[in-house]
Amino acid sequence: MVLIVRRPDYALPERDATPEHVYLDRRRFLQALGLGAAALGGGLAGTAVLPRALRADAVGDELARQKALTFSSNGEFKLPDPPTPPPIAAKYNNFYEFSRDKDVYEYVGQFQPRPWQLEVAGLCENRRVYDVDDLVKRFPLEERVYRFRCVEAWSMVVPWVGFSLAKLVQESKPQSGARFLRLTTFFRPSEAPRQGEKPLFGEGEPWPYTEGLTLDEARNELSLLAVGMYGKTLARQHGAPIRLVVPWKYGFKNIKSIVKIEFSAEQPATFWNTLVPREYGFTSNVEPEVPHPRWSQAFERDIATGNRKPTLRYNGYEKYVAALYKGRRT
Repeated sequence: MVLIVRRPDYALPERDATPEHVYLDRRRFLQALGLGAAALGGGLAGTAVLPRALRADAVGDELARQKALTFSSNGEFKLPDPPTPPPIAAKYNNFYEFSRDKDVYEYVGQFQPRPWQLEVAGLCENRRVYDVDDLVKRFPLEERVYRFRCVEAWSMVVPWVGFSLAKLVQESKPQSGARFLRLTTFFRPSEAPRQGEKPLFGEGEPWPYTEGLTLDEARNELSLLAVGMYGKTLARQHGAPIRLVVPWKYGFKNIKSIVKIEFSAEQPATFWNTLVPREYGFTSNVEPEVPHPRWSQAFERDIATGNRKPTLRYNGYEKYVAALYKGRRT
């Protein structure tokens, strides 16, 4: 029997994935972003500078915890040479529960992503609590290589491993009145230092972090619940053990470390839309013609190459998602 694998055209070729050794090398990240020696020596603005050895150990420990995943793919992603975490930072991402900067990996040491449960609740017939390890066994995993676009105007390409959110939605059997999904992350101030800090905005920050999708967005074929990347389980700073990936939206919509998915009739309040509604809309699709109030979204910087390139409408996935927004402002 001949096995023919047909790649959907939203699946980016493996050659476009940000190389793991680049993704894990903070020095090259900073150089690509145009930051100079001061940034390399003293860390990004507001970053606590930890001893070099401690930073290296934190990265090494985290990579050691990652496990290989079994999954099908649209062409198996081949990892490059194993990354070497030292001498400096290993990750470049946002996870506001731990840090306001890109040095999240330095602050996730106390975070425990196992054991982990995901509750499905609200306006659905099959309300239940899943153990995340059982959930992964329930839905076969697949790899998808997606563009990732941050609202801060930087971008990357990531080979995610996960399963379609639509499959979980279907199993949950939404009731007729359900129109939205509200997704919630954990609340553990003892493990996530930012959750216990004095708030940056107003009277307080609305912990735990929440995000939301319309039911139609959740059912879209691109929406993914990711449990891994680069063929391995998610590192804690990337949202272990399970996170959302919606590649046509800005990164902050891709909520990490999910503990609850709730079906609702009304549009849910979300973390950033509650704090700064003028800057972070509920929908927040990638639209180059719609500027952020403080900067243009027409261009983005690839963190692997440093190249400045035009931003694609819906991050390049327009043909798959534009119909969701026909006739209404996005």
